[in-house]
Amino acid sequence: MRLWRFDGRRTQPLAGAPRPAWSPPPLNGHDRGTRIDTPEGAAWFEPVEDADGVWLEVQERVQGKGATQPSALAEIVGSVLAAERDAAQVAAELSERYEEIDLIYTISEILGHTIRLDEAAQRILQEVAFVVRAGRATLLVHNPERRVLSLVAAQGMDPKAVDPIEVDDPSSVSARVFREMRIIGYDPTDPHAQNPGSPAGRTYKGKAFLSVPVLYAAPGGAVKPIGVINLTDRLGEDAFTAGDRKLVAAIANQIGAAIENANLVARDQSQQRLHREMELARDLQVKLLPLPRVVGERVDLAVRCRQAESVGGDFYNLLNLREDRLGVMIGDVTSHGFGAALIMALVMAASGIHAESAETPGEVLERIERSLTEELARTEMFLTLFYGLVAPDAGRIVYANAGHAHAFLVSARTGETTRLEATRPPLGAPGAGRDRVVTCEQKETLLCLFTDGVAEAEGERGGRFGEERVLGHVARLRDRSAREILDAVFADLAAFTGGAPPADDRTVLILRM
Repeated sequence: MRLWRFDGRRTQPLAGAPRPAWSPPPLNGHDRGTRIDTPEGAAWFEPVEDADGVWLEVQERVQGKGATQPSALAEIVGSVLAAERDAAQVAAELSERYEEIDLIYTISEILGHTIRLDEAAQRILQEVAFVVRAGRATLLVHNPERRVLSLVAAQGMDPKAVDPIEVDDPSSVSARVFREMRIIGYDPTDPHAQNPGSPAGRTYKGKAFLSVPVLYAAPGGAVKPIGVINLTDRLGEDAFTAGDRKLVAAIANQIGAAIENANLVARDQSQQRLHREMELARDLQVKLLPLPRVVGERVDLAVRCRQAESVGGDFYNLLNLREDRLGVMIGDVTSHGFGAALIMALVMAASGIHAESAETPGEVLERIERSLTEELARTEMFLTLFYGLVAPDAGRIVYANAGHAHAFLVSARTGETTRLEATRPPLGAPGAGRDRVVTCEQKETLLCLFTDGVAEAEGERGGRFGEERVLGHVARLRDRSAREILDAVFADLAAFTGGAPPADDRTVLILRM
């Protein structure tokens, strides 16, 4: 890329990489981008806004998918040049005021050596108050969650005496300055000036005050208010000058950028911390889920759980119980994330305790529900839960189903499927239930359990995966091992969704009885 300037007669290089003696033809008569052949190939020439006679050259070879358009680049260059021009104008206006120039330099140094606003704000406010001769000064920053202006620094007063100001407060000058994004001040030495504030109850030494908005505008974005600087109790003449207004406005822009940067850093650190916590929680949650080998070689079993987020609300449990019985549980909390993970962990802990002491699956579910009453009420969650006692040698399963829709038996001889209907409402919803007993042929029946995240997974081309598709794999591969069936289900699920991240947790359990 290069910059050129057209002076009315010819076009001369302004900035960019050097090239052999060549210049584009006169660019007068063009008010928008034009394509010109150069010694290096075709290039696009775009006028730079806010810079008369300046053109941006962009070689076409940099264009392509994802490349920035020349017009957008020209707009950015124009903004930079305009900003530099404005800065130069401000510098010229302040050239005779050494104290003020030194102040801006000092504040730049302060902001350049810290990313924590609270470390810099007090010193900045102290420097500003000294230069404009203000006995009192405050810096208020917007808290968008609480919709208030909160004090971050104060000079010449007790910070505890300043309460947060609601941004909608109609009687607050600071709130007005923030909302209207304009400077409001009062000069009592001007006989025609009207005090825009509320003088009742004021305890300031002087009547003059200056309230300046702290603004920030991201490149190409709209200006937004960040906070407010307030100055009063001027030492000497009780009036702030026009130069004071310009100086504080310039400093406020510096502070606005610093505040926004500090907020970005804080958000980034918070996100990194949250990511680490989520990863830790996921590791802990995964360790709560038992491996299939917990049941040894008693049955052919395979299970897989994939969370939609780092932590999720799907879970399963496998329990070796007395009298050669096997406890099989699968559950789905009506959410995912930390809240669902907490419920899941509590259920896992409670199920291990109650499965040993309770006589029936239905009693286990009732005891789990009682132990979760407070958490379910506070979080307004409920969970579906299937718990079965499998007696492989007897060819029998006794189960209780708290609203878990996807529980089936599949005949290993015929492929015929039987739904294990719900015996009670989900945990957290009112209602009671009972146990059911199902007999089956030894080694000739497959127990298939899965969660909503599998059945309701959306396809790349629309539609849902559906429970029939899961059961189709089980029936078709009924002579294969449980692991092979499980792999086939998840492979088809990945192909169906195009590998897109899951919107809900996905768990599948296959057990050959």
